Amino acid sequence: MSSKTTHYGIVVGVDGSAASDAAVSWAAHDAEMRRVPLTLVHVEDPKAPTWSQIMILEQVRGWQEAEGRNVLASAFKIAYDAIGENSAVQIDGELLFAATVPKLIELSRRAELIAVGTDGRGALTRGLLGSVSSGLVRHAHCPVAVIRDEGAPAGQPDQRPVLVGIDGSSSSELATKLAFDEASRRHVELVAVHAWSDRELVELPGIDWSEVKAEEQRLLSEALAGWRERYPDVKVTTSLVCDAPSRALVDAARSAQLVVVGSHGRTFAGRLVLGSVSNALVQSARTPVIVARKSVR
Repeated sequence: MSSKTTHYGIVVGVDGSAASDAAVSWAAHDAEMRRVPLTLVHVEDPKAPTWSQIMILEQVRGWQEAEGRNVLASAFKIAYDAIGENSAVQIDGELLFAATVPKLIELSRRAELIAVGTDGRGALTRGLLGSVSSGLVRHAHCPVAVIRDEGAPAGQPDQRPVLVGIDGSSSSELATKLAFDEASRRHVELVAVHAWSDRELVELPGIDWSEVKAEEQRLLSEALAGWRERYPDVKVTTSLVCDAPSRALVDAARSAQLVVVGSHGRTFAGRLVLGSVSNALVQSARTPVIVARKSVR
């Protein structure tokens, strides 16, 4: 099949770390809900050898290939354990030798979503999962899910809500679409949070905050109106708060099973309201985060 027609479904970057394992399990469940393929990818970053290093690096390459296949085999087992051997999800694996971040960004062009863990296994793992998450959040061509090694509460199915950050930007609109979709598939409530200022903005002279608050409430209602009609099965709770967006969403994320935010935000009084928020959530939130980036497919 040509690269132009290959569709990876959900791609997971794997390295055998605890966070990577959690990402595989999470992505397997999400692929089953979406009814799309799951592609497990392990990327080894080869180094350009000097003449004296060629023999040594050939041996290292053999070790890397064997280790990579073991990592993929373990990831396959985790995926099947998560959704069952009889699941209809098609699961594939790829072992690639390339620069890690550019290769995953390239694969994201043909993916519905790409998922990674927040942390890798350390220096000897070539840095697959760690700084990679921030690179994908900034440059991927599809939504990016960043997963921590913290699972859902044991026992009953996870009934915690999906949380979405809304600021009225086009990126936020994409996040809202994804959040409604995820909440509908999971049969849970959607909590929409709009944080419209921080302390410094509140103190700006000449601003009537009662009028601003009414305008921000209108923005929040309009951002949700069309999606409520498309997803009548999703119960929606709204929250309008006067706080820094990153702080408000990190706090709200403690009681959610998933957070969805845009990759870029709008500006208010010449300042960014929701944009760097995605990086703050990836760094601080203990729950899975999807950063809504537009697919180029």
